[in-house]
Amino acid sequence: MKNRGEQKERGAGLIVLIIVMAFLLTVGAVLISVTGTGPRVAGNVRLQEQAFNAAEAGFDSAWNALEESFLAAGWTSFDGHYVTSPSGIDLPIDKDYFRRLNDEDLLDALDNNGDGIADDLNVIFFKNPYVLNQSGGLDARYTYTAFLIDDEAGGGDPDAGDALLICIGTVQQGNMLTTSQLEIELSIQLAGTSP
Repeated sequence: MKNRGEQKERGAGLIVLIIVMAFLLTVGAVLISVTGTGPRVAGNVRLQEQAFNAAEAGFDSAWNALEESFLAAGWTSFDGHYVTSPSGIDLPIDKDYFRRLNDEDLLDALDNNGDGIADDLNVIFFKNPYVLNQSGGLDARYTYTAFLIDDEAGGGDPDAGDALLICIGTVQQGNMLTTSQLEIELSIQLAGTSP
């Protein structure tokens, strides 16, 4: 027959064993969670890099288009080539000011009726695909949008010799849209002005 001291020790040992098992179970669950998060984080970083690359592709294409417009089409300034709709897109005090909208809302505002074509004719590129897919066609999951904003529209001395070039790169994966935006100030030297 066992004495009471041995029974108490067995009970204490069982409690210690339960505590150790609970600790190991918790550590295991945390490790599984951490190792499962790594690939998701890496995937998100990859998508963000792809969206940034799309924005850079938009800048390169817009730069070429603007250069062509000045050389071949006879542009002498940015006047008349700024995006002005939706109303207030270039006014800092307006709720539709481009810097107050996230990229997705800004793209929706540029195509208010949702037909896939920018409403303002001055948009240089709108959701333009640029990556080839395996069959040699353009992959609509990778796009860029580029347009000019009058940086003095909200006030200041009017200057048609400068503009903000906004480039938005997008990557669509399923129902998730990843975006990246570049904002570049462009300036030209107008004839008859000093540098």
